[in-house]
Amino acid sequence: MTGEIKLSNITKIFNKGEAEEVTALNGVDFTIPAGSFVSLIGPSGCGKTTLLRCIAGLENPTSGAVLVDGTKITKPGSDRGFAFQQANLFPWLTIRDNIAFGLRARHIYKERKEDVDKFLRMVGLEGFEKSFPHQLSGGMNQRASLARALVGHPKILLLDEPLGALDAFTRMTMQDEIIRLWKEHNTTMVMVTHDVDEAVYLSDYVVVMSPRPAKVEKIIKIDLSHPRARGQDVFLKYRTQILEILNYAGKVQEVEYAI
Repeated sequence: MTGEIKLSNITKIFNKGEAEEVTALNGVDFTIPAGSFVSLIGPSGCGKTTLLRCIAGLENPTSGAVLVDGTKITKPGSDRGFAFQQANLFPWLTIRDNIAFGLRARHIYKERKEDVDKFLRMVGLEGFEKSFPHQLSGGMNQRASLARALVGHPKILLLDEPLGALDAFTRMTMQDEIIRLWKEHNTTMVMVTHDVDEAVYLSDYVVVMSPRPAKVEKIIKIDLSHPRARGQDVFLKYRTQILEILNYAGKVQEVEYAI
């Protein structure tokens, strides 16, 4: 199986001008096994998306290296798909043409034409292929975005809070959709999320990151089979463990009442 990601002592510094520097990542070092589902979670602005963009090749580390199956990543590639928080579909293209866009750009549409129809069916959009994004719900557009990212058969799919804009019920439905697609294609999934429950529900491993400059606080292996029950005791224990690392668990204080 291919799709192993090795993050080797990644540091990323942004220059904001006039000698001002911002360190987003500080010595991030861990390995993501091929075919696994990993969630990156941490405080807002800590550098999770920056790390995801380094894996995608959209940013280059200031020091350290990203290796995919032993090859150093310096630019984007078709082996890595990217699904953004917003669906980012082209409003002037039909859903089918949006999904096929990357294949056309790579001049491989003719030989992969059947894959477009396959992924339309796979994400439940058969019958909506001629619709435009504004005619569909947010959840349907997000399904189209996932299909567009997967249709090129990347060995790695990077997800930057792809469900953050959805309502709670649509979000849970899409979480199950992501699990199904992941299992069906053995794709390595790396997702940025602020939702602890989502991270526990989806992931093999949850990487808890510190405030900026981000480093790895802890990597938690979620030893639960799919499908997962959100209310089971062990699920809640993982949830509490992550919240405690993030200092959001809180404590119940006893209150004295006088009558």
